[in-house]
Amino acid sequence: MMNWISKNNILIVGLGLMGGSVAKGLKRLGFHVEGIDCSQAAIDFAVSNGIVDCGYAYPDEVAIRKADVIIFALYPEVFKEWVREQQHLFKYGLLITDVTGVKGCVVYEIQKMLRDDVEYVPAHPMAGREVSGVENADDSIFLGANFIVAPTERNTEAGIEWCKGLGKILGFRKISVLTPEEHDEMIGFVSQLTHVIAVSLMTCNDNTHLVDYTGDSFRDLTRIASINENMWSELFLMNKHYLLQHMDSFISEMSQFRDLLAAEDREGMKEKMRLSTERHSYFI
Repeated sequence: MMNWISKNNILIVGLGLMGGSVAKGLKRLGFHVEGIDCSQAAIDFAVSNGIVDCGYAYPDEVAIRKADVIIFALYPEVFKEWVREQQHLFKYGLLITDVTGVKGCVVYEIQKMLRDDVEYVPAHPMAGREVSGVENADDSIFLGANFIVAPTERNTEAGIEWCKGLGKILGFRKISVLTPEEHDEMIGFVSQLTHVIAVSLMTCNDNTHLVDYTGDSFRDLTRIASINENMWSELFLMNKHYLLQHMDSFISEMSQFRDLLAAEDREGMKEKMRLSTERHSYFI
């Protein structure tokens, strides 16, 4: 947990579900946490509910200048713009990290533009809920979840250890280190493809009349189908290369299963099911 005791002034930029949950967890641990969000309503809720000590609906110069740590929970393009416009206010030796869901098209650009005396260590908490907004902030979503650090050659060992320490103190179970490219390939499969599948299940059939008849299987598969279209469309486009590869692979697998069914190949289908059961056992 290197540097966490001395880095007490924390600024969270973006008080949605993730930013609010991180703020809530760090404040519970005794850190002084301030927040910036373009929504005054989000700031008011976060302050009145003790999620942050104080907050601003604009880039407050004093708050930015005194921050030892800044954690960004913004859409990727807004994140890049914010750093570009505000980094002249960053304290010497500032450490920054993020919760952004794509890395390759964000990390290198920000690190290239960033001042040499400031270190950005990319991270991605693999946690969330099918709701949004600071009013749903809950740091218990981190307990037992996975945390990914995605450094580049521009990062220091001390910075990487500091970021891993963030995951540890917030209660994440497994902390992994991947390159930005490894992260994006992985996230394209385990997160983005699964959201595409959930959306497709909801849109391939006018299933509003089925609400009284569905069971747990349909509800489980479509839990994430209530989706923030602005954020996820941006993430999909920024990770288009890897997501298209995974979609093609999934479409091919679906076609194979369809052909097995059409041919009444019971043993072929059973073999697919046995492989599925075997692989699913790793996640239990």
